[in-house]
Amino acid sequence: MKPSALTSVPVPRELWQFPSQYIGQRVWLYDCVESTNTLGLKLASDRDNDGLVLIAHQQTAGRGQYGRVWTSPPGCSLLMSVIVRPPVELCRPVLLTAWVAVAVAEAIQQLIGQPAQLKWPNDLLLDGQKCCGILIEQTGHAAEWSTIAGIGLNLNQSRDDFLAAQIPQATSLSLASGRWIEPRQAAEAVIHHLDAHYARLRAGEQAAVESNWKGRLGLLGRPAIVELTTGEELTGRVREITFTGVALEIDATTRRVLAPEAILHIRPVG
Repeated sequence: MKPSALTSVPVPRELWQFPSQYIGQRVWLYDCVESTNTLGLKLASDRDNDGLVLIAHQQTAGRGQYGRVWTSPPGCSLLMSVIVRPPVELCRPVLLTAWVAVAVAEAIQQLIGQPAQLKWPNDLLLDGQKCCGILIEQTGHAAEWSTIAGIGLNLNQSRDDFLAAQIPQATSLSLASGRWIEPRQAAEAVIHHLDAHYARLRAGEQAAVESNWKGRLGLLGRPAIVELTTGEELTGRVREITFTGVALEIDATTRRVLAPEAILHIRPVG
């Protein structure tokens, strides 16, 4: 469906197309929207919008995980949401978050030649400082879930920008690399890697994505505090991380295997 046919949806200022298999054959660019994820939720019920990418120069009400506000000076971040209608077996937030995290991490490596780490559950870090947040939202019903994958990737913010926003622990690709990052180049890199890894997931190749995700978390063998969505906290050594479960060794005789969706945070100790 064309954007002009949707009376409640703003008309994009520019349209892009990429020779992709699933993601980015259509890309809508906006000067300013409330939130690319909010816009994606409005468009998700249309089957024709599977694979549609939404990018905004500015957001007035950007959202992060757990209802947090995502703010960025205009034009300094890649503000992107992707609409996908994955098969039922892929409709797990942990798997879809891993898909996006791995893809964006590889795009960062391509853009600035530096490895990004993943902080559970949905932040990417460069040298311990946050450079990207991911927000997975789903709508629909069991037979026809639509997923909106939101990405806020810091491209060209200065240290003063982060201090003014009271997030001194954040960084941008420009700060990390010492050079300006062209937004279209960043968008193309992210879309390319999203498409490639989504194709792998749809082909049943979850192991490669899982291995990459596990490695970027950097938690295996480390003592950690695990905070559950119930409010319970557990302390132990992380022995395994898979899409099926996180194995936590509490002591010599006690091991808990936790569903990834039940884990709010994992904080390494030491």
